[in-house]
Parts: sequence; structure tokens; C-alpha cells
Amino acid sequence: MTGPRLTLSELPKVWIVDLDGVVFRHNAYLGGDDEVLDGAAGFWAQIAPDDVVVVMTGRPESERARTLDLLARLGLRVDRAMFGLPLGERVVVNDAKPSGLPTAYAVNLPRDRGLGGLRVDIDPAL
Repeated sequence: MTGPRLTLSELPKVWIVDLDGVVFRHNAYLGGDDEVLDGAAGFWAQIAPDDVVVVMTGRPESERARTLDLLARLGLRVDRAMFGLPLGERVVVNDAKPSGLPTAYAVNLPRDRGLGGLRVDIDPAL
């Protein structure tokens, strides 16, 4: 599957990743059985050890322990987690580096297609 492509610098990053519809099939947890979507493991494998992974979800706080345990069992590192978020847009606001390097990106993936189509390239020249 061909999808979005990001070209990023070598600087450490913060990855903010929604869970339902991106990592897990949307709302499958309501039936008690999370289904991991295509590309999650491969996407996480490209995240550098110095990067920070933040997951976000509208799942209630009561799902925190079970969900984080499942992510850990899948080998998907999480450094911070936000649960109980509103269902509307998620907006990232950040300042650009003086060099002009953008420091915020947004990728909207089709629901339940997973991360398999997202390509990330690191460009040492940035």
C-alpha cells in the first residue's frame, strides 16, 4: 500500500500516535478483543531509542492498564499515554527552528488501514 511519506531530520523526535483506527481496529476493544492493524510493528521498529513515543486515545482511563500491557506485549514502546481524550480534532502547535526546519507534522491515515503505508525517511542534510 502506498501512503504518506515524511522526510525528517536526524534530531530526536516526539511521535504522537492515536491508537484506535491507527494501531488497533477502531473500537474493537469494546468487544474485548483488540485487533492490531498492519504496519504497527514495522513503524515502531524505525523509532529511534532517543525518540519519545506518546500514544493518545479516547479510550477511558479504565482501559489504561489493559491497553498499555497489550502494547508492551506487542513490543510497542510507550513513553507517555493520554487516555479519555475528546473525539474531535487533535491539533499540534509548535514553533519552527530558526533554520526554518518545520517541527510539527500531521498525517491523517484512513481509519483501520494501519501504519503500513506510512513511510519515514531520515535526511541528514535537514
